[in-house]
Amino acid sequence: MKILMIAYDNESFLTWFPQGLAYLATSCINRGDTVEIYQQDIYHYPDEHLTDKLDNANYDIVLVSVIGGYYQYRKLIKISNAVNNSKNRKNFKYLIGGHGPASDPKYFLEKTSADFVGIGEGEITIKELLDAIEIDSGYENVDGIAYFDKDNSFVKTKPRELIQNIDEIPFPAWHLFDINYYALMRMPGISKTDRSFPVLSGRGCTFECNFCYRLDKGFRPRSADNIIKEINYLKEKYNISYIIFSDELLMSSKQRTMDLCNAFIEAKLNVKWECNGRLNYADKIVLEKMKEAGCVFINYGIESLDNATLKVMNKALTKDIIIRGIENTLEVGISPGFNIIYGNIDEPLSALDEGLEFLIKYDDHAQLRTIRPVTPYPGSPLFDYAIEKGYLKDTADFYENKHTNSDLLTVNFTKNTDEEIYIKLNEVNKKLIRHYIEYQKINMDIECDNLYINKNTDFRGFRQS
Repeated sequence: MKILMIAYDNESFLTWFPQGLAYLATSCINRGDTVEIYQQDIYHYPDEHLTDKLDNANYDIVLVSVIGGYYQYRKLIKISNAVNNSKNRKNFKYLIGGHGPASDPKYFLEKTSADFVGIGEGEITIKELLDAIEIDSGYENVDGIAYFDKDNSFVKTKPRELIQNIDEIPFPAWHLFDINYYALMRMPGISKTDRSFPVLSGRGCTFECNFCYRLDKGFRPRSADNIIKEINYLKEKYNISYIIFSDELLMSSKQRTMDLCNAFIEAKLNVKWECNGRLNYADKIVLEKMKEAGCVFINYGIESLDNATLKVMNKALTKDIIIRGIENTLEVGISPGFNIIYGNIDEPLSALDEGLEFLIKYDDHAQLRTIRPVTPYPGSPLFDYAIEKGYLKDTADFYENKHTNSDLLTVNFTKNTDEEIYIKLNEVNKKLIRHYIEYQKINMDIECDNLYINKNTDFRGFRQS
């Protein structure tokens, strides 16, 4: 079958490599299909371009995958309109997937006129679904999908079982993508000449935060040997020198983190890398080993400095654990990433002041950080709570009315008014932005002194600073 996979435009100069599509592409290729990537993410084609492309080619399958979010939702609707406007629409099946549609497949089928929604891991599901489409059989035996049958009745098949040994999943189909473009993504601790690329160290998470809309349960790690094999290939084939571990939790335990790092050291990988981590595992001995293995940045989900709110979130963290972990990270020479959100259930306004103080105190100037309101994405416990309390009616209310921007309130779960929250967010984030800019100004002053007073011959021009 001939398949078009859409890497949608997120209106960024540089964008994230679409790992999910690349894994699905491998599954299809191994089934014997021909796969083409529509790289709207790189070339910023208008949506009408997609309609023209579909009008002038014969595809059997058109596929797109999106996460939850106001921008992704709006983009999916536009892409779906472009797909459905094709004069060849009756000649191909339109498949959508990802965390966004999976949380409420009936709603997304109705909004997009897609033929199928994929729910959960797609590597096996896509092969079984394509088999069923090819022989025009029923779809009720394909796990992990939703669709409207011939009687226009909604059907959701049983959940797709998770792939337990994820070492068995073939590597992504990198050859279909412009890797030289994606390797330009800049990250903390990266040099001007480093080439970066994402790798999964595992799938899932061992924790269950109330704002997370991940639908699968538990954590499934890849073996160190399997990860190292992928990294070595990326180094040799694409000259990648900075690895972005893009899964939710490389630091799934202290022991696993130590074992991985020892394997990286023994393999002499000689790459910089970053990961997402847990502050309750941020012991100095673990962090020192990570540093030795090449880690330069750990992105931490702090979320709040208010202990009562952390408990409501089910974060399994306290303020003391957070501070100790950040101090340990900085002390060993790894840059920490700070993610703080505001507005979980009954969170006090004073938490914003605590967040501001914390972010300024421990800022190593690797990134600009601001504080965003919490978003109750469909599929999360917080979304269910919002429905129960009457703050939201349903998925349509979330996407069409309430979730207009990630930096604006979707639902107010606190005892403060919206206006009080916005005034405080405005005040706090202005201070954080000014703090960031002030550091850049000081840096430029130092650059000037080094150039004109110290006659620094290594200077490459202010436009490169």
